[in-house]
Amino acid sequence: MNRTTRSNGSRPDRRTAAGFGGSGGSARGAGRFRSQGSGSGGGRQGAPSRKGGTRRPSSPARSAEFAPPATITPALPAVEAFAELDLPAALLSALTAQGVTAPFPIQAATLPNSLAGRDVLGRGRTGSGKTLAFGLALLARLAGQRAESRQPLGLVLVPTRELAQQVTDALTPYAHALRMRLTTVVGGMSIGRQASALRGGAEVVVATPGRLKDLIDRGDVRLDRVSITVLDEADQMTDMGFMPQVTALLDLVRPDGQRMLFSATLDRNVDLLVRRYLHDPVVHSVDPSAGAVTTMEHHVLHVFDADKHATTTEIAARDGRVIMFLDTKHAVDRLTKHLLSVGVRASALHGGKSQPQRTRTLAQFKDGLVNVLVATNVAARGIHVDNLDLVVNVDPPADHKDYLHRGGRTARAGESGTVVTLVLPNQRRDMDRLMADAGITPQIARVRSGEAELTRITGAQAPSGVPVVIQAPPAAAPASRSVASRRGRRSRPSQARRRTTGGSTGR
Repeated sequence: MNRTTRSNGSRPDRRTAAGFGGSGGSARGAGRFRSQGSGSGGGRQGAPSRKGGTRRPSSPARSAEFAPPATITPALPAVEAFAELDLPAALLSALTAQGVTAPFPIQAATLPNSLAGRDVLGRGRTGSGKTLAFGLALLARLAGQRAESRQPLGLVLVPTRELAQQVTDALTPYAHALRMRLTTVVGGMSIGRQASALRGGAEVVVATPGRLKDLIDRGDVRLDRVSITVLDEADQMTDMGFMPQVTALLDLVRPDGQRMLFSATLDRNVDLLVRRYLHDPVVHSVDPSAGAVTTMEHHVLHVFDADKHATTTEIAARDGRVIMFLDTKHAVDRLTKHLLSVGVRASALHGGKSQPQRTRTLAQFKDGLVNVLVATNVAARGIHVDNLDLVVNVDPPADHKDYLHRGGRTARAGESGTVVTLVLPNQRRDMDRLMADAGITPQIARVRSGEAELTRITGAQAPSGVPVVIQAPPAAAPASRSVASRRGRRSRPSQARRRTTGGSTGR
């Protein structure tokens, strides 16, 4: 599995990028549950229009389809079984133990090439198995190597804490099988514990850009021995203003190393990363961007401002779990408080919560202790919940990519699901444009609270009216050495054994 050595001139100089930095955006607000201020840590980027409440349309450059680079060296053919791959025996045994017996298309197509050391540019819908597509190659190619203190050998960059934890937990059993050390580096957790884990040595680090930059500045980690780098959901990192940080980090890893970029959507925002850091990449796309949600039902429900509050409440009171997305953390907190007061078991998830709080909230939702997860876009990627059949955009998303990723929390691994968006009269034109950008023709209906049509589409019903209190579970000790951490698994072992494909760990 040794990689063919590249000449030093085969890539641009990686050590001349701009320094670390990032930019944010303000959140717009309109509607009963929205905040009128900015939503840090979970609000979307964008500015309010002068009319109030309607977003500005995405610029053509942002929504344009990504033009992949030409591949010079032909790709190796896809495989039909993991046994056909040059994987260590311990990895094959771990796959069997996890119930992963056959590769998903993106795994079958990319793994032969990534195991051979090729750079990879891969796109696949949520739930398609991207994590194992890059994770198995990363672990297999580093197997048998030992990292020195503060000098990891492999790096996975992700945009959010939730996705970092999900990736780490998905790869933990395979890293354990190879006796490799895997460490998560994210904000909101003890930086001292993370620094200690890095001092002890970790072959692979899964990190968000900001916290990794902090640890580099402290002298707690160096990247000059990183030979394999993965960018997971790179488009979201660029959307969130992390491009300067990401490029600065990539300039610190080995210039002759392997790069893999995987995402559910690719657009021209990631063009710089692809052109600058991927050399003769194998390009594989499972389906087009809009294909991320083609197995779902899409409903646009026209509502009036005065009735949106009651409509949202009745949908939340349905039998079964639902994720409800709003623009800002303040709006999330207000809606959650209201739902609890009328008898709906709801919990809030946004960037204003500490990481332990966010982890416990997700665990409660996955375990069924909470029926409604009220969230900002922090929950739009990297969260897997089995049997989640409804996602509701209480506030319409900013653009078609946000819509695809929010909706991607349902209809995963072949299951069916419904995405509902509540649209006020002054939002209809923007919503029409968004759906056109996503390549989706939704079912449109005008609804009011209490109507049979609302119940037919969403299962809405009147809440009990009896206030409920959600007891927070005991706080677990933070675990920065994630080989020992089992929180927030993408698929529980018992569930994974029932699956017959490699998609059980996909987003």
